[in-house]
Amino acid sequence: MVTAPTFNPFAPGFLSDPYPTYRALLRENPVSWEPMMEMWIFTRYEDVDAILTHPNTSADRRSARNRFAEMARQQEQNFGPFSRAPTMLTSDPPVHTRLRKLVSKAFTPRAVEDLRPRIQEIVDGLLDEAEKQGSMDLVTALAYPLPVIVISEMLGVPPEDRAMFKKWSDEVVATLGGPFIGPDVLERARLAIDGLADYLVPIIRERRQHPRADLISALVAAEEQGQVLSEDEIFSTAILLLIAGNETTTHLIDNATYTLLKHPDQLAVLREKPELIASAVEELLRFIGPVQLTGRVMKEETVIGGQLMEPGQVGTVLLGAANHDPDKWGPTADALDITRNPTDHLALGDGIHFCLGAPLARAEAQIAIGSLVRRFPKLRMEVEEPEWGGTFIIRGVKHLPLSW
Repeated sequence: MVTAPTFNPFAPGFLSDPYPTYRALLRENPVSWEPMMEMWIFTRYEDVDAILTHPNTSADRRSARNRFAEMARQQEQNFGPFSRAPTMLTSDPPVHTRLRKLVSKAFTPRAVEDLRPRIQEIVDGLLDEAEKQGSMDLVTALAYPLPVIVISEMLGVPPEDRAMFKKWSDEVVATLGGPFIGPDVLERARLAIDGLADYLVPIIRERRQHPRADLISALVAAEEQGQVLSEDEIFSTAILLLIAGNETTTHLIDNATYTLLKHPDQLAVLREKPELIASAVEELLRFIGPVQLTGRVMKEETVIGGQLMEPGQVGTVLLGAANHDPDKWGPTADALDITRNPTDHLALGDGIHFCLGAPLARAEAQIAIGSLVRRFPKLRMEVEEPEWGGTFIIRGVKHLPLSW
């Protein structure tokens, strides 16, 4: 008897290449109940997008009715100010609407366009340093420092504190590995959030008295129809921006570079036509985006993909699978084509929770990858296959040794 494929992110080899599993699920088991994790799994583009945009779904995972929701509630109780205030990532309207309106002004396409010269300057400096060495690990030389420098400068964090800031961010990101988080990981995250609170709260208070041209001052001053952000909300938002902007953009840059080097025909097209960089980044987000999945909780009985879900049940959506769905992308769904320009991919989500920092992530990736391709025409990987790290939620290479 042949059994249908199942979603098991802990299976050997899944992290290094989840796409064979996605293909099997799309073909044979596109909607399934996962009893171990007590959640519905959706893979098809149409179903995934429906869950991300459906008014009956909630982003607050603590409202779920499964054993992991209670674990999440217990975990987050120890996260200080980060657990006291809602964030855009885990709230629903009207709270989400208010928070997003107040924060979004710093991330409009026009605001990001103004940052492009500075991003280019940072990239050029990092690549200058790498060129002196004659080789580099892309992760530590470019993909890792670029987003932390950018968001640190936006928040007003001085250069000497960036390494500490990044360490705190990494400790919190480590809790995104699903429900089976070890107590040592949770304790390090708790200490990191305490450290961030000790660092940021005095700055927030100081900016109320003496505002500067930075994002924390903008968050302090932000007002929408008489509504302002509380101190805890500013703190939670700053942490969210720090975490969301660092890990995901790092892995967008290193995953994309790895993929181009594995597809020399597409790399050659980009070298010949550098004006395709925006289209290339969209296709690379579709093809190997860093965020592999997310989830929503049903607020009431909801039918999606022919499946009735009850209130409190979780619909987990595999973004990586949806972005390779042949029903959406046709027979070339598993092929890389940088001329495709798939602006309706789901690597950045959809609906009201569509990635707030998308313009910034796109700009950083376009500038970093475009500069790398332009400056190093003989770029090559020094390993046959890199080691993959992160989690099954946010996936990327641990190191990518390059020479030219």
